[in-house]
Amino acid sequence: MRFVRYGDPGAEKPGMLDAAGRLRDLSGVVSDISGPVLAKLPEVAPEGLPEVAGSPRLGPPVGGVGKFIGIGLNYADHAAEAGLTPPPEPIVFMKATSSIIGPNDTVSLPRGSEKSDWEVELGAVIGRRAKYVSEPEALAHVAGYCIVNDISERAFQAERSGQWTKGKSCDTFGPVGPWLVTPEEAGDPQALDLHLDVNGERMQTGNSRAMIFSVARIISYLSEMMTLHPGDIIATGTPPGVGMGMRPPRFLRDGDEMMLEITGLGRQRQRVVRDP
Repeated sequence: MRFVRYGDPGAEKPGMLDAAGRLRDLSGVVSDISGPVLAKLPEVAPEGLPEVAGSPRLGPPVGGVGKFIGIGLNYADHAAEAGLTPPPEPIVFMKATSSIIGPNDTVSLPRGSEKSDWEVELGAVIGRRAKYVSEPEALAHVAGYCIVNDISERAFQAERSGQWTKGKSCDTFGPVGPWLVTPEEAGDPQALDLHLDVNGERMQTGNSRAMIFSVARIISYLSEMMTLHPGDIIATGTPPGVGMGMRPPRFLRDGDEMMLEITGLGRQRQRVVRDP
């Protein structure tokens, strides 16, 4: 099943897509796609729900996100393009939840940004509380999967003192969606194609089978250090093709358009503008 949240920012309603891709209103069944609902998403036939007219804005498919966790350098070929050695353990950083926007919302480059970069990533959304879970048990705690664009301001991230969070948390730097796809429909999370285009030019191509640490390993690892709660989003790393890895490097500019896609998880499209 494919769940969505639609409507104006901050006032999204829950919905589902039917087999034909039509948007159906789920608000008569649940109040939101968040919290305890994620432990057992509604098992209803979307064709029996009211159809939503027009083409409303799609928001992030999960509400009430408590933690937005990133995993760095999780594809060996991406680590190589960054000139870094693949890590022996997952690299963990946090993205501010205030960076989260809908899949097709506008991305704003912050003042002083000259090195903002793109990163298509598989997002795993926690559905059940996870604390000290084993790797074989880990995927049972996933509500579903989605696309995340882990936009990163490289100068803020690496050239200013402190942690990566600075370059990862700018407003609008976390497009999520368009859909939350349940595990049974998404299939094997380690067999999904990912790609990203900028202005129609293919930049990133990869497959989640190339992850250094699998989704199950990441969830188990994180649960040793922090309790994962329903609605937490984990961005599991990006394949090669980011702007900082190009020679010469290439970064986002005012007027650019990004398009991201992951097998079975839909498509994102964002226009880039610069903050005045």
